[in-house]
Order: sequence, then structure tokens, then C-alpha cells
Amino acid sequence: MTRTPAQALAPLLLAACAGLAALPAAAAPADTGDWIVRGRATRLDPRNHDTTGLDLSINARWLPELDVTRFLTPNWAVELVLTTPQKQHLRSAGSDIGSLRHLPPVLSLQYHVSGLDGWRPYVSAGLNFTRFSSVELPAGVKIDRSSVGPALGAGVDLPLGGGWLLNLDVKKVWLDTEVSAGGARLGTLNVDPTLWSVGLGYRF
Repeated sequence: MTRTPAQALAPLLLAACAGLAALPAAAAPADTGDWIVRGRATRLDPRNHDTTGLDLSINARWLPELDVTRFLTPNWAVELVLTTPQKQHLRSAGSDIGSLRHLPPVLSLQYHVSGLDGWRPYVSAGLNFTRFSSVELPAGVKIDRSSVGPALGAGVDLPLGGGWLLNLDVKKVWLDTEVSAGGARLGTLNVDPTLWSVGLGYRF
């Protein structure tokens, strides 16, 4: 049976929590600092709803991601999520009809819950700015080359000691583009992906 990303990440979270709980009290980390830099593997799961009548969709995929967090206060922080342009296949009724690359940085304001021993959950709200490039589609078919939409998220940092963190994160991003053919508007492709991420960070 195929497991969802949430089901795949749940054992990692449970194992990490169990490992931290087993640490002796003297080894409890006291990591502090105004910055966190993380490297994560992110699973992009698109919603793929369109109003063109062509049953358009893009494929799910894993992608590398780098994010930088700057704390403004002990609880409030700003996070910038970055990656390189990612190639996706565009499909109609399940058949490939072209490809494109997208650069989807996300800028968010985060609230980090303090006072919890061994884990640091947070929630976030922000904006996604997506730019499409290297668009290869059938003759006459075009899409808008940019999209701006909200992004909501939640995650947890699990301190490993010495400033190192295990991070689990999920974001819902609203991303869409207008599709036209022969100069006539066909409708909107709503990608609206969910981003599931796991990775390591360093606070300093």
C-alpha cells in the first residue's frame, strides 16, 4: 500500500522524540542564537485542479531546499525558503504535453513556541513568489510566467545539541497560472502544492 508523505515522516518524528527523551538531563541542549540555516529534502505534492477542460496537472517530485531564519524576538522570526529552478512535467489527462521550470521562494513570518523541553514547534504565514521559465508547451499554448499567493505552515525543530537541529516542516502554498491558446484564455491551472520537508539545521 502506498504511504502518504505524512505517514512516511511520522516514524521519523516519533523516533527523534524518543531519542531525545532518552538523553540524560545533563545533555539537554540549550541552543541559542538569532539565526537558523537549514538544508531540507522537500516533497512537492500538487493539488492539480484546473478550469481549462484539459485536465492539466504537474508531477509530484522531491527537491532540495535551503532556508534561512532570522529571529526578531525569542518567539517571532522571519524565514526565507530558497531552492534552484525546478523542472516539472505538464500533463493533459495523464499524458505529457510539455515541461517548465519554476523558482518558488517563500517568505514567512513565524511564531515559535517557547518553554517546551526538547522540542520547538512553530507556525508560519507568508507569501510565495513563483517564476516560471524554460516553458516548453504545444504551439500556441501559453501560461502566465509568475504567481503570487499565500503560504501557511507548521513545523518543529528538535535540538540535537551543539546548535544542531532536526527539522520537520509542512507548508500549504497557493500557486496558480492562467492558460491560454491561440490568444484565447482557457482557464486557470491551480497547482496549490503541499510541501513536506525533513532536514537538518544549525542555530547560531
